[in-house]
Amino acid sequence: MLRIRPRTAVAATAAVIAALSLTACQGSPSDDPSPGKAAADGATARPGDKADGSGNSGGNGNSGGNGSGSASGAGKNPSAPRPSDGGKAPDRGAGSSDACTGGNMTATVTKVPRPINHLLLTVTNKGSRPCSANFAPSLRFDDDQSATRVNDDSKPQAVVTLAPGRSAYASVLLSGEAGGDTHGRVARKLTVYFTPRSGSGSVGAPLTLSLPAETHKDDNASVTYWQTSAPDALQF
Repeated sequence: MLRIRPRTAVAATAAVIAALSLTACQGSPSDDPSPGKAAADGATARPGDKADGSGNSGGNGNSGGNGSGSASGAGKNPSAPRPSDGGKAPDRGAGSSDACTGGNMTATVTKVPRPINHLLLTVTNKGSRPCSANFAPSLRFDDDQSATRVNDDSKPQAVVTLAPGRSAYASVLLSGEAGGDTHGRVARKLTVYFTPRSGSGSVGAPLTLSLPAETHKDDNASVTYWQTSAPDALQF
């Protein structure tokens, strides 16, 4: 019968115990968190990791990262006024057309049978561009120091714009109601000044016309605004 020596048995037993101790110290592989699990749990990124910019505080626009969020847009304020053209108020007149003046107009003045004591002033655009017959003509009989009064009741809805070859009309009331010293006299010439779109002063060259024979006027004379037709002008 084979006998095991006591020393050999002791050595074998020691080797088995050592192997069991080593296994217990290493533990299970599932106890060690992997790099992917650590990132998902919000752990601090390792130096070699690359940020993808998709987090809540990175470059997606929610905190102004790339300007595409709700705080960016086109920078327009719907309630802000739009810029004006040079900051100027629109001229009072007929759009972009030039003012009618003695340089681009011809004129005639005639005595009419009805209504009595009236003249009809007609101006015609002889130029190649439209022009505006602004407000009313400024009239001077002979060497009068002041312009003839304008009849404000004759103001039209819009400024009269004249295409080339078209005419505008104004009627002149030569005398008003009788009574008092109105300095009635016979006038021989009429100077027509044209009004700018600003409504103040005159623009361009005036026109001087010879009046019909025995034209009698007094200080109550008045003139209408420019009208688009002779009947419109003569109703005042």
